Amino acid sequence: MNTRLITAACVAALGFWGAVAVPAFGGFKEAAKETKPTVGVRYRFEAVEQTGVEERAGASTARVRFGWVMAAASEGFSVGVQADYVAKLGPEEYNSTDNGRTEFPVVADPTGFDLNQAFLRYRKGQLTVTAGRQRIAHAGQHFVGFKAWRQNEQSFDALRMQASDERMSLDYAYVARVNRIFGPGDGAQPGAWSSDSHLLRASWTPTDGHSIGAFNYLLDFENDNGPANSNATFGVDYTAAVGSLGLAASVGRQRDWGDQPVPYDVPYYAVETRWTPAGAKFALGWEVLGSDNGVATVQTPIGAEHIYRGWTGVATVQTPIGAEHIYRGWTDKFAAVKPANGLEDTYVSASGKVGPLTLAATVHAYRSRRGGFDYGTEAGISAAYARERLSLLLKLARYEAEQHATDTTKAWFMLGYSL
Repeated sequence: MNTRLITAACVAALGFWGAVAVPAFGGFKEAAKETKPTVGVRYRFEAVEQTGVEERAGASTARVRFGWVMAAASEGFSVGVQADYVAKLGPEEYNSTDNGRTEFPVVADPTGFDLNQAFLRYRKGQLTVTAGRQRIAHAGQHFVGFKAWRQNEQSFDALRMQASDERMSLDYAYVARVNRIFGPGDGAQPGAWSSDSHLLRASWTPTDGHSIGAFNYLLDFENDNGPANSNATFGVDYTAAVGSLGLAASVGRQRDWGDQPVPYDVPYYAVETRWTPAGAKFALGWEVLGSDNGVATVQTPIGAEHIYRGWTGVATVQTPIGAEHIYRGWTDKFAAVKPANGLEDTYVSASGKVGPLTLAATVHAYRSRRGGFDYGTEAGISAAYARERLSLLLKLARYEAEQHATDTTKAWFMLGYSL
């Protein structure tokens, strides 16, 4: 882990020690006795057919996850350790981003062992401090998340402080390293970014069913393509629920920050209406990644990075540590390389229970924010089953390209079991 994080963690620990050592460790021993190790296995087959790429991808991988994570104590210390091992099963007919198989489409699931979490947490009253390697997720993971869709999750070497009461919360983290989904080693993408970043979010619930949040993310990455992904994002969001109706809205602005080599300044805004009758959810949304008339480097390419490095165009909003797969389509055509002329994503989605299955469907229509370009459309469907320790997922998505990327079809079969 980064030495700055270790130093900060030691200072925090020493500051707590005198006041909390005896009572905190008494409770720690009892909680430790009740904590059991966990083991989970997740198998996934991902098939990809992409126009312009020579071969079809078929990625058969399995992830074994071992963990010993204590529940956050009401008072005192708790710890957590979690490790993943990702293995390929069968032929390596996919581009994992570190195996050199560029004749296949990208399936960003490199193999190997990785330490996913290793943290020390302390809670006192309304304050919680967590130091070490950890998950961090903010407000739906638009800008900060742990990318749980991939076999190797994203995690953060960070010092995080959270304070909350019945109506307000404050969440700040200093991030010294981002452990990316492309790890544990480096390939076409770095497995980790050295970081000097700050994540800040505050929220207020004035009345039941209404929440207002403000966020400030100062991302400064240092190695490989890190500087090109550095940015500062400021904004506010609002969510409301009245009976079965709901609303979520967000507005923000992003600009260059840290070692970002090219100046830019772009807006972000999104709105989603929701209807949640018994056992179902329907949503209609519109998200805008604005553009700038200045020239900037396109950020966060997945896969053959050398194709994109140095390509310039009009700057747009970037979300390098957000959980991209949740938003803007399951084929991830807008996850890494955002169109230079910005993006407008209009979408509808529906989900609900049918017997033991949870069914979901979504449709996206993509256009440029400036220039009048029709990027294309995507449709996706999924069926999920979960019971006790077993989970099963079938998922299919198709992107029909117009003026961005190429036609792409992806299908997934996923089976999970926890011991």
